[in-house]
Amino acid sequence: MTLLLELRNVVMYYGTSKGVVKAVDGISLRLNRGEALALVGESGSGKSSLAFTIIKLLPRNVAKLGGEIFFHDEELGVVDLMKMKDDEIRQKIRWKKISMVFQASMNALNPIMRVEDQMVEPLMLHLGMSRDEAVKVAQEALYSVGLSKDVMARYPFELSGGMKQRVVIAMAIMMRPKLVILDEPTSALDVITQANIMNLLKDLKRKLGLSYILITHDIALASEIADKVGVMYAGKLVEVAPADVFYSKPRHPYSQKLIAAVPSLREEKTIEHIPGDVPSLINPPSGCRFHPRCPYAIKGKCDAEEPPRKQIEEGEVYCWLY
Repeated sequence: MTLLLELRNVVMYYGTSKGVVKAVDGISLRLNRGEALALVGESGSGKSSLAFTIIKLLPRNVAKLGGEIFFHDEELGVVDLMKMKDDEIRQKIRWKKISMVFQASMNALNPIMRVEDQMVEPLMLHLGMSRDEAVKVAQEALYSVGLSKDVMARYPFELSGGMKQRVVIAMAIMMRPKLVILDEPTSALDVITQANIMNLLKDLKRKLGLSYILITHDIALASEIADKVGVMYAGKLVEVAPADVFYSKPRHPYSQKLIAAVPSLREEKTIEHIPGDVPSLINPPSGCRFHPRCPYAIKGKCDAEEPPRKQIEEGEVYCWLY
């Protein structure tokens, strides 16, 4: 498969009044064209911070930013997003090559602007289209997500939650990006609408050849679309594996606990929980960051040394047990 995105030792820390938050701390991973990667983990593990780092939508209080993010593109070649200036990212990458559906994206729409105005503005601004051209592109994008052009004349408060979510997805794909980052795209929706949105995303992936990074804490939801699963904990990547391998045989103790906490309709199982809380990213534990909650922690090893990357079958795991 052709490589699309490669992260090498990516670091992004926030500066706060209480100290430096190590939100993304040495992440390395690869994403191929047409592939869907699900990033899972508890809230506060750094998943959304990693997404914002990839698309370079960073807050002003960034204390440290480092590593390499290589994006492979036919038009631009291989570019390191970390070395590109903000103007270059805005003009060449953001929305054209990499777009994002934000968490609680239904609130991302301006309530006092019609859907048409919100959709055509980026097309006119970034692609230099006339309004008539932009309207046609916006209509096609809405049609691709199962909405009629009549939606363009409405205000967001006139739409249901599922319709607003589809509008935001249409806005993310209308410039035909190669990669779409989905940050909890169904978190505020009912179960039926969640299923419809996931089916829509799978259909768009197939028709448009999209690659996805799906950020979610819902392990079951991730199984619907993921080709590969990455598990994050306390700013670190602890495991990456093909979805079929991950769901049948998770390697890292944290991954095993996450799977054990998901109910199953196909078999009887005892639901487990993970004791304790995600540690503070201002003062994270030494060694493996999961060791205070890990039932298999090796004293003098897991609490003292950071585990290296270990290749296992088709995946990789960061754990001293291997």
